[in-house]
Amino acid sequence: QVQLVESGGGSVRAGGSLRLSCAASIYSFSSACMAWFRQAPGKGREGVAAIDSDASTNYADSVKGRFTISKDNAKNTLYLQMNSLKPEDTATYYCAARFTGRPCSSSFLIAWYNYWGQGTQVTVSS
Repeated sequence: QVQLVESGGGSVRAGGSLRLSCAASIYSFSSACMAWFRQAPGKGREGVAAIDSDASTNYADSVKGRFTISKDNAKNTLYLQMNSLKPEDTATYYCAARFTGRPCSSSFLIAWYNYWGQGTQVTVSS
């Protein structure tokens, strides 16, 4: 049973930083492609940052230059470093993973991922 467990959310003032973590219980973590999504109240879930199994990354325009996604294969953990946070970054952040046993490219399509975490809340005040 694959599990993704996020942590690191919290409340910060605008301009502050947070680092989210997503611990995965899967032996083939290195071949996974993964992503962070977020969902604000009353809005749909949107892709924020994604990383391929070869560590290539992709970012939503709204977070480019402020957020950094990374993957530690030795620790089976995905990270999202969030700097210069804005009130509009307030949302529940979800970790997503696609495990097929083979290398894969990431995507911002929700249906691409077959495993999801439970979410962690990020609140940015002005």
